[in-house]
Amino acid sequence: MYRKNAWLKYDQKQVKEVMKFAEGYKDFLSFSKTERLAVRYASKLLDAKGFKRAEELKSLKVGDKVYFINKNKNVCAFIVGKKPLEEGLRILGAHIDSPRLDLKEHPVYEKNGFALGDTHYYGGVKKYQWTTIPLALHGVVCKKDGSVVEVNIGEEEKDPIVGITDLLIHLSQDQMQAPLAKAITGENLDITLGSMPLDEKSKEPVKANVLKLLKKKYGFEEEDLVSAEIEIVPAGKARDYGLDRSMVAGYGHDDRSCAYTSLMALLDVEAEKVEYTACCVLVDKEEIGSVGATGAQSLFFENTIARLAALMGSKDALFSARKAMENSKMLSSDVSAGFDPLYPQVNDPKNAAYFGEGIVFNKYTGSRGKSGSNDANPEYYAFIRKVVDEANVNWQNAELGKVDQGGGGTIAYILGNYNMNVIDAGIPVLNMHAPMEIVSKADVYEAYRAYLAFLVA
Repeated sequence: MYRKNAWLKYDQKQVKEVMKFAEGYKDFLSFSKTERLAVRYASKLLDAKGFKRAEELKSLKVGDKVYFINKNKNVCAFIVGKKPLEEGLRILGAHIDSPRLDLKEHPVYEKNGFALGDTHYYGGVKKYQWTTIPLALHGVVCKKDGSVVEVNIGEEEKDPIVGITDLLIHLSQDQMQAPLAKAITGENLDITLGSMPLDEKSKEPVKANVLKLLKKKYGFEEEDLVSAEIEIVPAGKARDYGLDRSMVAGYGHDDRSCAYTSLMALLDVEAEKVEYTACCVLVDKEEIGSVGATGAQSLFFENTIARLAALMGSKDALFSARKAMENSKMLSSDVSAGFDPLYPQVNDPKNAAYFGEGIVFNKYTGSRGKSGSNDANPEYYAFIRKVVDEANVNWQNAELGKVDQGGGGTIAYILGNYNMNVIDAGIPVLNMHAPMEIVSKADVYEAYRAYLAFLVA
């Protein structure tokens, strides 16, 4: 169904299904504040559905379910289809990283009676949005003895939270004259860790007290923070948004909304209906260019397909992987900018994504002259239209704002480099990249249904 409000087609039973699906999604979003946590959550769901870790298997046959994990930040799951692997896969690809703040390598310092944590923002953020809100600490501290300590502070009701202060309105005359982009600087996005001194003897008594508390709770020293990965994210759970409970507010809809729906589609698809091997791949680092060992530009995915081919008996696994990828069809499952009635001027209303109208297809993303865009082939777009229409899925098309307004990218072009057919398909979001983003429950559900139909197409 093209350009229709999905809520209007639902009967009472379907509304309950949408709301129930949203509850599972909210649980995932509330838990998966980091890439590592998203992978952990996904692994539990995969295990519960009978998927096996690749390391446990020596061969694969039609109908088998298998998944691979890379450095605790990528997960790639498959259901082996009836067709030979070289004839291609049906791939759902999403990213599980989100804009945030990271602690620097030497983060803890004392200044004017406060212990502070020095941060470096990750991804595209409006820095002023991160002040005066409750923040939590998530991550790992890796010690020289090989042990890994997990840190989680600020999510439980009895936990303390941290935050970033801002000037009171009474003294902010100069700040208020600055452009939004400059009113809060990156170096001022430091979190407050404490204000209680340990004793009178310590050189930096407040810092010393904070480090003492961390050592007591987690057993690491200050020097161990050099090899740590601590992410500062909004504290608290995802919540229903709107008096009608039609939406979900929370941190990380970009792109964990598409990650969850893609994963659930793979978990729920009937294995006997899978003709082409079905895949869900969740990657890291999209918000900073998909670089590094766990980003989409890594060889991890290609190597995983080769390992899959080897387990299926290929004598030239790398060739089989390349051939399989070239013949594959993929949905780059990533969010799109939802039309905001308070800021209509940034959109072409004919080519904008509206809440409640279902999954969004972006033939191209990129900036201005389509720079950095995949720009899907129209033949493939027609194939996708047929798939979703036959499944009675609500869908819409969009561009990321007006032509000269700005733009953005996804992982689509990276997989397109393998000569496979790829198109962006995801969920419209309001407040994208803010600490609190918003999605429609109907769009989340319709995306899930679209992904489900795609896997058996």
